[in-house]
Amino acid sequence: MVVKVKVKLLTKKFLTVTILVLLALIFAFPFYWMVVTSLQPLKDFMRFPPVLFPKHFVPENYIKAVKYIPFFKYFMNSVRISIMVTIGATVTSSFVAYGFSKIKWPGRDILFMITLATLMIPFVVLMIPLYIEFKSFGWLGSFKPLWIPAWFGSAWSIFFLRQFYLTIPSELTDSAKVDGASHLHIWFRIILPLAKPALSVVALFNFIWTWQDFLRPLIFLNDENMYTITLGLASFQQRHGGVEWNLMMAAATLATIPILILFIFMNKYLIEGIHITSGLKG
Repeated sequence: MVVKVKVKLLTKKFLTVTILVLLALIFAFPFYWMVVTSLQPLKDFMRFPPVLFPKHFVPENYIKAVKYIPFFKYFMNSVRISIMVTIGATVTSSFVAYGFSKIKWPGRDILFMITLATLMIPFVVLMIPLYIEFKSFGWLGSFKPLWIPAWFGSAWSIFFLRQFYLTIPSELTDSAKVDGASHLHIWFRIILPLAKPALSVVALFNFIWTWQDFLRPLIFLNDENMYTITLGLASFQQRHGGVEWNLMMAAATLATIPILILFIFMNKYLIEGIHITSGLKG
């Protein structure tokens, strides 16, 4: 009987691991294909059937890719915007989330539900109103429309951080209030240090969303010198008529490096934050 149970458990574990490995390979294959394509001559890329394990590598593709477009200028533009959005969305959303989770005031839950409801409004619905608004401010053609709105909070970030704050025992904040601490002091000295995993998740996601955003820069930027990396890759296609896919993939590979670096260094906090917040409280 014991042997049958062990065999059953081992079989279940083997099937689980096998499925996970297969899924990991499926999801990793596009990235592998991008890197392999970036190192191939164009003629090898156009072969059919495709060459999964090329014999000839051309690392010079990366040098050509960054020369055909002002790659590093676009790269630094994206870095600047992404950092500003990440800081703004993380700081302001954490402060608002504290108000929704640790302070009782009339209409709190109703306003929180309204905030959540904004997540259901697609950006395409807001494009024209935002364009008209930013035009009246004189912000078109600058980075302001891309990062200033983030400093008024992000609905998803507020929701995520609120759920994390609800897991923090109220006794900690109550004892601080008894000692005379203000809400600002409690938020800064108690809540933020305990919320590092959740703050890391919010920061990482906001950075990724901003880094890969294409539509907003396309609408609000009209100077090629201010293009982000996503617009730069799109202009890469326009410059060459017929796309040299090996060079395109080389530029795309370079563009993914910041995301990979962030994920590697923040992986611990990312997993911990998602794990803790997955036990949602209402």
